[in-house]
Amino acid sequence: MVLNLNKKKSVKEMTKRHFVSYTNPSSQIAEQFRTIRTNIQFSSIDQKHKTLIITSPSSGEGKTTSAINLAISISQQGERVLLIDANLRRPTLHTSFNLKDSYGLTDVLMGRVPLEEATFQTQIGRLEVLTSGIIPPNPTELIGSKAMSFFIKDIKEEFDVIIFDCPPVLETTDTKLLAGQCDGVVLVLNSGKSDREKAAEANRLLHLVRAKVLGVILNERE
Repeated sequence: MVLNLNKKKSVKEMTKRHFVSYTNPSSQIAEQFRTIRTNIQFSSIDQKHKTLIITSPSSGEGKTTSAINLAISISQQGERVLLIDANLRRPTLHTSFNLKDSYGLTDVLMGRVPLEEATFQTQIGRLEVLTSGIIPPNPTELIGSKAMSFFIKDIKEEFDVIIFDCPPVLETTDTKLLAGQCDGVVLVLNSGKSDREKAAEANRLLHLVRAKVLGVILNERE
């Protein structure tokens, strides 16, 4: 799957792009996200992809915007969706939703708060958001912990679809650890920024951990 997006330069326009599937559902971009949603749903006949990772080779390629819009598109079908900021080094999801990053994923994993107290219920369909929480000193160990495995198992019983907004593949090992536990990965590339060799290396590393790469979202510069 390939999605072409024109990159906006202003902060105001970037905010609009983060939620275009909600604010402008008749737009071409919103329709393309619906196409991606459908492609993901039909990519597996026997078993539904409940846990999805959105990542990129490097930073600044538009993965968070893609994660948000895909989550919105799926939730608009009536499915209960949990969007998680799994970037425990440079979290940004709370900024997009204008939330305080107080309690989040790390707090749930460390047993500080239950999941229901850490999630934020949006007004968009049945979409809920879990921010990263406090930035830990050991993000890799936390992502690869048994607590994370138990967490994934639990949320798969509560939600129809879970989307992880993850760090770039080539910058940390966190995403590779998580990818091996999830049902599918969508790789986000920027046509004006992504290096072809880096994209190929990211794909290779994901396959090494037996991650199922479902497709690519291609962001396009103006």
